[in-house]
Amino acid sequence: MAAEPGAPWWRGAVIYQIYPRSFSDSNGDGVGDLAGITDKLEYVASLGVDAIWLSPFFASPMKDFGYDVSDYRAVDPIFGDLKDFDRLLARAHDLGLKVVIDQVYAHTSDAHAWFQESRANRNNPKADWYVWADPRPDGTPPNNWLSVFYGPCWTWDGRREQYYMHNFLPSQPNLNVNNPAVQDAVMATARFWLQRGVDGFRLDAINFAMHDPGLTDNPPVLDPGAVRRRPFDYQHHFYNQSQPGLIPFLENLSKVMRSFGADRFTVAEVGGEQALAEMKSFTAGSTRLNTSYGFDFLSAEQLSPGLILNALGQWPGTPTEGWPSWAFSNHDAPRVVSRWDDGSNSEDRAKLLVALLMSLRGNIFLYQGEELGLPQARIAFADLRDPEAIANWPLTQGRDGARTPMPWIKDAVHAGFSTAKPWLPIRDEHVARAVSVQNAQADSVLMRTRELIELRHSNPALRIGSFEPLALAPPLLGFDRRDGQRRVRCLFNLSAQTLRCGAFLDGACLFSCGTVDRAAGVLGPWAGCILEG
Repeated sequence: MAAEPGAPWWRGAVIYQIYPRSFSDSNGDGVGDLAGITDKLEYVASLGVDAIWLSPFFASPMKDFGYDVSDYRAVDPIFGDLKDFDRLLARAHDLGLKVVIDQVYAHTSDAHAWFQESRANRNNPKADWYVWADPRPDGTPPNNWLSVFYGPCWTWDGRREQYYMHNFLPSQPNLNVNNPAVQDAVMATARFWLQRGVDGFRLDAINFAMHDPGLTDNPPVLDPGAVRRRPFDYQHHFYNQSQPGLIPFLENLSKVMRSFGADRFTVAEVGGEQALAEMKSFTAGSTRLNTSYGFDFLSAEQLSPGLILNALGQWPGTPTEGWPSWAFSNHDAPRVVSRWDDGSNSEDRAKLLVALLMSLRGNIFLYQGEELGLPQARIAFADLRDPEAIANWPLTQGRDGARTPMPWIKDAVHAGFSTAKPWLPIRDEHVARAVSVQNAQADSVLMRTRELIELRHSNPALRIGSFEPLALAPPLLGFDRRDGQRRVRCLFNLSAQTLRCGAFLDGACLFSCGTVDRAAGVLGPWAGCILEG
């Protein structure tokens, strides 16, 4: 779908996230692959989205399921090869879909050739391509930095008799992006994929890409009310991430992107307590990244009008401000229908959540299965594959419950995902919500999602307009989207109660879900209405 005249294609776009392991398996090994994605691109295009974002498909030992890259320029054999990727890219472009791929520049796998050379000794050409440090006099790690998953972010290596840094798994050593040679190598990787024709990059955990060379200790979190589920949560992460040199690095990357055309796209994933300031810095002006997204909604355990208004209010649209992006679900967060569950009708809630997401000012990321209203899958401990879940069980269910395979055909073996046992189980409640079922139901979550995406594309106020909150008492949420003289009003009841919103329900109805009585000025439980005029 074309953007508004003068606006880049990505501004206000809807981007569909595909997790390759779990989308579609073409060769019967129980794991999704690139050819399987290509086979399903007509379905993706039928949603009306602007682009797809592919989670990593690169060569990897898969200790973190692809986010531990061992070769940035190779496709892992479980997903296919570069020819499979080229066919996917060509088919997507034929269908009018842009293709955005993950780039993981903060760390590699310990199986990467760069790390293998770097760890060999202290004098090789890549000796400083990773973050190495001597122990303290007593042999302990050089500082108190902690990894996201568990324990210190330092692991001893006997070859160099030094510690190496890893913000995630010990098998994911941090690149020393402060090193100009590493930056050159990263830019060469970017050019490799841009030359193949990809339309953009999603930069994974990019705020972890630079560290304080002085290795200053992080201060503790002293707030007694702070939520602490992991050792990582006990520190302010001021020194192991987001150092000043990251901005020139991102500007250089942006320059590389623009050299392949003004329509190439960059989006940063940014999490943590400094996320808002980092996102604004990473996207300010016209020489940095196009957009970024954080965890405002992905980490929120409850939905409220305040959550939405506070997050959108941080991006008022000032002249030098970047452009935001939003996601309710992804491969790292519990599925939103379950996470924001009040025990009421999940079908109505799923439709409302898609309507709300499609009404927000910014880019929209829709995670595979979100258009089906899939709930979070419960995974038995014996079936867990996620290292974070296994390490932190039972305090967290981890990420596997959001990564189970897509259900395509209700009556097919393994719901049409594969002819073999899938790498994660497909739950019965997902099979009942398969694409084949919802394609045949005019009022299904899938059909309403298509309707909402088309509405967003056809209405400039929804796609790129301003965001103006309405004075409604929670749990009612209302805001206007405006583009010039055109106004679209978005009203949502974020509760299981029937609520009155009176005269706010004026204008021509463009979309509604749940029970909406405009004559009485009433929204039923989890009801929403989008009006114009």
